[in-house]
Amino acid sequence: MERLAIDELLKWKNKQYRKPLIIEGARQVGKTWLVKEFARLNYKQLAYVNFEEMKILQNLFEQDFNIPRILTAIGAATNVTCTEGETLIFLDEIQAAPHAVTSLKYFAENAPGYHVIAAGSLLGIELHQGESFPVGKVEFLSLYPMNFIEFVMAMGEKNLAQLMQTKDWNMITMFAPKFQEFLKYYYYVGGMPEAVLSFSRNRDWKEVRAIQNDILNSYQRDMSKHAPSEIIPRITDLWKSLPAQLSKENRKFIYGVVREGARAREYELALQWLLDAGLIYKIYNVKAPRLPLASYEDRAAFKIFVLDVGLLGAMSNLKASTIVAGNSIFTEFKGALTEQYVLQQLILRYEPYYYAKANSTQEIDFLLQDEEDEIVPLEVKAETNVKAKSLRQFVADNQSKKAFRISMNDYKEEEWVTNIPLYAVNGFEF
Repeated sequence: MERLAIDELLKWKNKQYRKPLIIEGARQVGKTWLVKEFARLNYKQLAYVNFEEMKILQNLFEQDFNIPRILTAIGAATNVTCTEGETLIFLDEIQAAPHAVTSLKYFAENAPGYHVIAAGSLLGIELHQGESFPVGKVEFLSLYPMNFIEFVMAMGEKNLAQLMQTKDWNMITMFAPKFQEFLKYYYYVGGMPEAVLSFSRNRDWKEVRAIQNDILNSYQRDMSKHAPSEIIPRITDLWKSLPAQLSKENRKFIYGVVREGARAREYELALQWLLDAGLIYKIYNVKAPRLPLASYEDRAAFKIFVLDVGLLGAMSNLKASTIVAGNSIFTEFKGALTEQYVLQQLILRYEPYYYAKANSTQEIDFLLQDEEDEIVPLEVKAETNVKAKSLRQFVADNQSKKAFRISMNDYKEEEWVTNIPLYAVNGFEF
């Protein structure tokens, strides 16, 4: 398989003033594989330390942060002599070693010639709970589930994936049936690497669902093992409510869906835990479509999406035949899957919001702030029915310079809106 994030790692490697890199991301999105593959392609050797497995090194940073001593210990544990510029030092599951994150500051200050990458599935939780953090001494890279282009490449269709990136819309439209077929597969399989790899080899829906359920079970175990005991039931209840939250016509998060009579203050810590673990995305409403969007976010109104569209389907016990063959009673949740899919592609490059106008039925699925500081409205349609009353009204009210409708229709530029095919969202410059 190929991950486009390797290009970002290569940019990091080639920087003149490089800092240790922390890769963030939920468990099983492929952090370990990514770094090992990057090392295989770009370094003479890899010094790989997994602090959950190498318990002998868990107390390595208790004594001091003397870099020669630390490198000697890593060399002894991995049988690799660390050399500047030739060895990639990979500190995996770094949260399992007390003060290991702090040591990155001393690599940055005292040994900048060494290439150091750290990762940890629950690192966000550890940092939120008070672990000393080397502010300004590290760089970050967020890793997400595989996007749709990566999925198509994993299916053995690299040329098809590259075609999607050319923006040759006449040629792309010729292959629309093929793209749409793969999109339906992606709705079910999602982007968790193990599920994608299994499907690419065997095309076995049941095997994919078993893998997804194993991943979901591992998340439940993390909740039970790592969350504060007093909020575990609330985390679980909130997590299990997400398919119901997204199946509503209005996908705004409602605490009453979690439990009748529930209030925000009861679930604030549970929600934050899921965010820190990387298991959910939180998208805020804006009170007004004004610049900068972040200054107008409504902290009390938001949508919650799951980490991965395939996992959302697994949580909902959605059958492959329902997605691939279609079902007339699947309409509402199909909209949820489609919106989840689009968000998953956008989150890689943008900070999306949505807009629900007060005292009105007008709602814009996503608002983006582009590089030219323009507010860009996006409306998402699951099929080819593209009536867009809210979007048209928004464009008129705000004199929007550009607006996009994302649907199963082909690419088409109209006077006030451009239609983007759903399969082409990833990589499109809005």
